[in-house]
Amino acid sequence: MDISGEFTIPAPRERVWVALNDPQVLERCIPGCDELEQTAEGRFEARMSMKIGPVKARFDTDIELSNVNPPESYTISGRGKGGPAGFGKGSADVTLEAQGEQTILRYTAALQVGGKLAQIGSRLVGGSARKIANDFFSRFAEELTT
Repeated sequence: MDISGEFTIPAPRERVWVALNDPQVLERCIPGCDELEQTAEGRFEARMSMKIGPVKARFDTDIELSNVNPPESYTISGRGKGGPAGFGKGSADVTLEAQGEQTILRYTAALQVGGKLAQIGSRLVGGSARKIANDFFSRFAEELTT
C-alpha cells in the first residue's frame, strides 16, 4: 500500500534536516517508540510498541537512510519484526522545500505487512499507517516550535 503526505514545519529547512537526523528527536516524535539507537552512520535500531486494530505487538525495527542529499531529501527504509503479530516493512522518500522561515516536508511511502497484520485488512492497516504518520509529523512540528 502507498501513502503520501505534506506538512508545513514552522522552522528553516536546515533546522528541520538536522532534527530529522537526530535520534533523540526521532525517539520523542515516533508514536510508540520505546527506544531508538543509532548503530552507524545512517543506520538505527528501534523498539516500538504498536496497536493496529486488534493486533498489539512490540516490533524490533532496523532503519536505514539512503539517497541522502542534505538538506533536501533522503529515503528512509525499515523492517520491523513483531513476532506472532507479523512484520512490517517499507520505505519513504522524504523531501524538504524551503519556504521562507518554514519548510514544506513531503513524503511518499510504500508499505507491506505480513502475518496477523495482513489478515486484518489493508484498509485498517492503511488507516493506522496514515494516523501514525500524522501523529509523527504533528509531534515533529511541535518539537521544532519549542
